[in-house]
Amino acid sequence: MKRLFLLAATTVLGITTVHAEVSRLSVAQEYGVSYLPLLVMEDQHLIEKEAKEAGIKNLKVTWDKFAGGNVMNDGLLSNSLDIASGGVGPFVKLWAKTRSNYDVKAIAALNIMPLYLNSDNPAVKSIKDFTAKDKIALPAVKVSIQAVTLQMAAEQAFGPGQQNKLDSLTVSMSHPDGMAALLSGKSEITAHFTSPPFQYQELADPKVHTVLNSYDVLGGPATFNLVWTTEKFRAQNPKVYAAFVKALNESIAMINKDKKWAAELYLRTSKNKSSVADILKILNDPQVVYTTTPQNVMKYVNFMYKTKSIDVMPKSWKDLFFPEVQNQSGS
Repeated sequence: MKRLFLLAATTVLGITTVHAEVSRLSVAQEYGVSYLPLLVMEDQHLIEKEAKEAGIKNLKVTWDKFAGGNVMNDGLLSNSLDIASGGVGPFVKLWAKTRSNYDVKAIAALNIMPLYLNSDNPAVKSIKDFTAKDKIALPAVKVSIQAVTLQMAAEQAFGPGQQNKLDSLTVSMSHPDGMAALLSGKSEITAHFTSPPFQYQELADPKVHTVLNSYDVLGGPATFNLVWTTEKFRAQNPKVYAAFVKALNESIAMINKDKKWAAELYLRTSKNKSSVADILKILNDPQVVYTTTPQNVMKYVNFMYKTKSIDVMPKSWKDLFFPEVQNQSGS
């Protein structure tokens, strides 16, 4: 049974109706160490623990893997998924698209991380060197945060109105598949716009070098991943929603308290082939921060509005987020 009849009651036209909180919570995640807070929540059963303390004893939490945020968005709108996670690009697109119906907003940020565009083509020193012979793997063509960042870089390199100049070279692939294709040397893929830990694993191959760093495009550190849901889900499931928020904060605190433990958990749960030392090096990188506070999200929003990728402009970053994080010093 999808819904349990308990908790929040509202009155409509004098008639009291009891809303059902979900008995099964479906959460989506992608691949990579950037999703470590969600892996900790899953492994340590933090959502279930917080839900039980709130009076929901038998909440079933399911975790689904996706290659890109665009597919998650379809699941969220079809009610087959409760909470999505992914890059800023797919989230902002859905936020703009659902202002008058589903009213999707972000629950919180997950992290601040640099994204690298790596290549094994020695002739490619900058994005201006890509030719029709090159193919760039990224999570989702045109909508992933890597795709939007590449468009921003293209505009900076080639001039106003040229943001789509490299789109024809991009191919949608999951991070593990993109890395495998790049390192194989037998694929059409000559570049991969990815994320930790894949970007660092690729750079361990002497044939691979970094062409672009997202921090250079953004002018500084920026949020990579977020978690989001609909206003309806939040309103109808206040205790489950609150349990998720508490569990997220707890998981980030656990990561920041003991990064070696977090690195070991990541390798155990993700089946990634890196060493503990490799993952710990990423977690200790000062450019990598696990936090619920959004940073430089509005730079993506401004670009997407300017290039007509979205047709509505928020007044501030707070318009994109539910109230629980609006007291933070975001941007």
